[in-house]
Formats: sequence, structure tokens, C-alpha cells
Amino acid sequence: MRHLPYFCRGRVVRGFGRGSKQLGIPTANFPEHVVDNLPADVSTGIYYGWASVGSGDVHKMVVSIGWNPYYKNTKKSMETHIMHTFKEDFYGEILNVAIVGYLRPEKNFDSLEALIAAIQGDIEEAKKRLDSPEHLKLKEDNFFQVAKAIISYISTEV
Repeated sequence: MRHLPYFCRGRVVRGFGRGSKQLGIPTANFPEHVVDNLPADVSTGIYYGWASVGSGDVHKMVVSIGWNPYYKNTKKSMETHIMHTFKEDFYGEILNVAIVGYLRPEKNFDSLEALIAAIQGDIEEAKKRLDSPEHLKLKEDNFFQVAKAIISYISTEV
């Protein structure tokens, strides 16, 4: 993808309810308009990068962009797994994502167990790649600082 890193933000919406319940891997979902506005050359597949919720800390993440063939989705989605344990759900909060690399194309799986194993492998690979100096510097990108400033300003105005 020529546009990497790619930055996007939007409010977290309810997804299919599978991430935490069926997979044990919670995801934050972007609304349709964020997915629809991805650059045309963004292939479906699994990517990695950095994410923050609201004005919170920046964490490693993996994101699936596509149709989720195992579940036979009819709508393209963008589901972000943030490598951090949150105390509570954050539906309605602003999700800030910096996609910095590509792991693999999306594919179908023969079983739920195979899908879970692949996702866990993606998470481990992303953790390693994000430790490289070129990717670590993006954790400090102005994109995340601006998000903190905007949300802090809005909070003081309310």
C-alpha cells in the first residue's frame, strides 16, 4: 500500500459481537463511512500499527480490513484489536489509528480454532514488527498528539 502510514479516526460503533465473545479477541469497529473512505489501493487483509482511544495512551494494534470470509460478511469492515486490556467498553469514543504495515491478505479458515490461531499469530508478529525504530517513532506521531489536544479541549468546554 503506497499510503502507509495511513491515519484515520472515527467513533467506535458496535460490530458483530464476535471479537470478545467467540474469538476472545476484542475489537473496536469503525463506522461504515470510515471504511468507505479508505484509499482505493488499500487491499483487504491484516495490518498492524498504533491506536489510541480518546485522549488515552497509544498502544500496539492489528486491524482486519475486509469481508471476514469465515463469517461471510456482506459489508466490508475495519476491526481493530488494541493490544491493551481496557476496564470497560468504549463505544462512542473516538478511535485514532495509524496503520504502518501489512501482515497478510485475508483468507478463509476451516475452523474457528484455525481462525483464532491465525489472529494470535498476527498479534505476535505485529508486536515484533512494531518494536522496530521506524515503527516506534510513529507511536509519537503528531496525529496522536492532536487527538489528545482536541479531546482535552472538548472536555474542558463541556
